[in-house]
Amino acid sequence: MPQIPLHYVDLRTFCYATEDDKRVEAALRRLLPAEFEIERVETEGHYGDRILVNSARVENADDVRHVLAQLTDLEDFNTLLAELDERVTENCELFLRLDKQAAFNGEVAIGEGITFRAKVEAYPAKKPKAVANAEDVLEDLAAAADTDPETERVE
Repeated sequence: MPQIPLHYVDLRTFCYATEDDKRVEAALRRLLPAEFEIERVETEGHYGDRILVNSARVENADDVRHVLAQLTDLEDFNTLLAELDERVTENCELFLRLDKQAAFNGEVAIGEGITFRAKVEAYPAKKPKAVANAEDVLEDLAAAADTDPETERVE
C-alpha cells in the first residue's frame, strides 16, 4: 500500500430544519469507514431555525485511504485531477464540495452539500509540492481500484 501524504481529511455537512437528519448523516457516512464517529453540533440559523452540523475528522492512514478511495468513484475523476491546482490552496489544503443527495443515493459526485477538506503533506510546504502529492495519491488509489478486485467499495 502506498503511503498516504495527507495529515487528515475533514468532512462536514449541514442538516437544515427541512431535512431528515438520519438521511443527511447517511450521506456523510457514504464517504466514511464503517462505524466512524460523527460529531453533531446543533446551532441556530438567522431566523431561529435549527441547523445540525455533522462533521468528521479522519486522521488514521487506513481511514484516510478509505475516504480518498471513495473519490475514485467520481464520474469526472479525471476532471478532478486536472483541477487540482485550483483546488489546493497556498496552505496545502485540498478542497472539494460533494453532492449530498448523490451521496445519500450511494454515489459520489461533485456538487453541493458536503465539504471535503484535506491537509496535504508537502516538504517544503509549498502549493506545487502539495498538488503533486495529491495527484500522486489519487492516481495510485484509482489504479489500485481498477486492478484490485478486493478494493473496498461502498455500494
